[in-house]
Amino acid sequence: MDRRKVYVLMVLWAVAHLSSPGSGLRALRRTTGGRRGSTGLTGQDANGVPLRRSKRGWMWNQFFLLEEYTGTDMQYVGKLHSDGDRGDGSVRYVLTGEGAGTLFKIDEKSGDIHATKRLDREEKAYYILHAKAINRFTNEALEGQSEFIIKIHDINDNEPRFTKDVYTARVPEMSDIGTSVIQVTATDADDATYGNSARVVYSILEGQPYFSVDPDTGLIKTALPGMDREVKENYQVVIQAKDMAGQMGGLSGTTTVSITLSDVNDNPPRFTKTLFEFRVPESVELGGTVGVIRAMDADIGENAEMDYRIIGSDGPGMFDITTNRSTQDGIIVLRKPLDFERKRQYSLRVQVENAHINPRFFSVGPFRDEATVKIIVEDVDEPPVFERASYVMEVKEDAARNTIIGSVSASDPDDKNSLVRYTIDRRTDMDRVFNIHAGNGSVYILRELDREENAWHNISVLATEFNNPRQISRVPVYIRVLDVNDNAPTFATNYETFVCENAKANQRIQTVSATDPDEPLGGHRFFFSLAQEAAGKANFSVRDNKDNTAWILTRRNSYNSLQKSIYHVPVVISDGEFPMQSSTSTLTVRVCTCDREGNMKLCNAEALTARAGLSTGALVAILLCVIILLMIVVLFAALRRQRKKEPLIISKEDVRDNVVSYNDEGGGEEDTQAFDIGTLRNPEAIEESKQRRDIVPETFYPPVRRPVLPPTRDNNGDVRDFINQRLQDNDSDPTAPPYDSLATYAYEGNGSVAESLSSLESVTTEGDQDYNYLSEWGPRFKKLADMYGGDDSDRDS
Repeated sequence: MDRRKVYVLMVLWAVAHLSSPGSGLRALRRTTGGRRGSTGLTGQDANGVPLRRSKRGWMWNQFFLLEEYTGTDMQYVGKLHSDGDRGDGSVRYVLTGEGAGTLFKIDEKSGDIHATKRLDREEKAYYILHAKAINRFTNEALEGQSEFIIKIHDINDNEPRFTKDVYTARVPEMSDIGTSVIQVTATDADDATYGNSARVVYSILEGQPYFSVDPDTGLIKTALPGMDREVKENYQVVIQAKDMAGQMGGLSGTTTVSITLSDVNDNPPRFTKTLFEFRVPESVELGGTVGVIRAMDADIGENAEMDYRIIGSDGPGMFDITTNRSTQDGIIVLRKPLDFERKRQYSLRVQVENAHINPRFFSVGPFRDEATVKIIVEDVDEPPVFERASYVMEVKEDAARNTIIGSVSASDPDDKNSLVRYTIDRRTDMDRVFNIHAGNGSVYILRELDREENAWHNISVLATEFNNPRQISRVPVYIRVLDVNDNAPTFATNYETFVCENAKANQRIQTVSATDPDEPLGGHRFFFSLAQEAAGKANFSVRDNKDNTAWILTRRNSYNSLQKSIYHVPVVISDGEFPMQSSTSTLTVRVCTCDREGNMKLCNAEALTARAGLSTGALVAILLCVIILLMIVVLFAALRRQRKKEPLIISKEDVRDNVVSYNDEGGGEEDTQAFDIGTLRNPEAIEESKQRRDIVPETFYPPVRRPVLPPTRDNNGDVRDFINQRLQDNDSDPTAPPYDSLATYAYEGNGSVAESLSSLESVTTEGDQDYNYLSEWGPRFKKLADMYGGDDSDRDS
């Protein structure tokens, strides 16, 4: 704010307040209603004694201080004064409370109060302080402590501020004038109870003539009718808020309001063309896309959704149209097969309409459009077409080979009408039971048929164009094999029949039935009878029940199992078809011991064996197999026992606990430190005892040099002395391990003219050796002579 303007405001404030009663210094001086020290009756105490109070020697009202003081000196607030102050400096004024000593300072002698800093009413509007007048010498209070308030007088030093930096709002397009958009709010930190510093007025700086704002409430409204989103969608409106009720000199603030026109369905869809033309091959599959048509709508979102439909066509039901919701395109799809030879062109009338229509804009016009679609069918080389989708043929199972059972027919639907060649897909006829004539499509038999094995045969017939072998079509052919009575009936199951020894004549012992794999049209009819060869001396009879069952009856009163334990009853079973088929089935009847009620108690061993189904030969074979398996197991166990190794130490007198075997491989003849090879040396060589490598050497055992026994001519004595010497060495060796060990020595003995050729003794020599004698041993040792012979000069080099 301009300094001159501040000064003018301060002068106006001073004039206004100094001209009012009780203002200025008068408010700070002591005011009394009578003589000093006079009292007034205010009441009585509990004893009825009148109470009197003294008039205060000073009093003051509130002070006013102008905020944002810009002067160079401290701002004067007011003056404290007591009637007890005689001007002799005996009175000291004390100020306490909010800001005392920091924001406000008092002159102890004169009582003048000054503000030390610039004060902001928006930070703190008033300060509460306390003042006392004290005798400087006795520190006694001349006046009681009094409270006063310093109010900060407001000036217009804060501009209005909006609650948001940027406002966003949406309003439907084509809205009427005065449609509310959004309300903006600005606040002023100045004192709203004093003057017009905080009175805000709104105005629009940018955005006219489309929008307006209420000056008092800040409500933004539309000011222009017919605003079209398709013409302009976004608007930037700048709103100003000014204090001092909008008068000159007031402070102001601005904000930007981003207003977007939301879409309404005020535009109808329109086709991009009035005529659409598509070419499609006749081989297109059902449900395939024929073409895509498009209509445009200036609206967006839900208001731009469209529905397509066919309102006219010269091929009813041939086509259908759907809407792609993501692109709003119309998709024409095929519903019936196309045939170039029958119809080569189609014409459709298509209509598009908005899916969501706003009744408010009905007057704009119809929200639909129409267009014509022309579809041209293109010719494609098609495969042959069979007259039927499938064929069913029938043949009797006794039909002879090369019998024709039916035929198929296919033709080329194209104009060229190519010849057709027929074949059977052998993947459907792996056994090659059928074949087909390549020219006329007649199907015939290659092998005999059996209905009971396979009642239906499903094959596929292929039709191929002669001119274009790649054009192939197929058709299923179902061949049913008709039944012929070529199977004789037999027993329905394997019957287990017995007769009691005490059976009576004409007693039923079994009911039998039959089965036949054939399937006659009228159902099965079986006839049962006893075979002719057994009719004369039969022990049992057969009674046909005429219901495809028969009873087996006894023909005498008793049976003896000791005389005969098993009877075989031959039963002849015939069917009633043509040609009649019959067979003889044998029923095995066992003779058993029964109780009086006819319950079986015991059958002989032969009968039981027969019942079990195992003959004597089968039992013998099983027994032989078991014996052979036992022999194999025994032989295997014996072989495993012979493979066990003999123990290393057999003698019971050998009491050694451990046998230590060292299988370490040395580093060659150059390695003289890893092993003690003294045990392999010639006893004539000079030997010095060495410490063991496998234990820590003990220094208090000095090495012992033992004399070597002179060699003898006796070979046995030589070996015996060698072993004794080594035994003595091991027994007296203090560094030997505490457990028993086995030492093995390989000593070749004396008597060799060439002595030992082993390189193990090379470490025992203390000087150079002469190998020139090797050259005297003949050509076989020439290589050794060349390696070890020669002068010292050669070796040194």
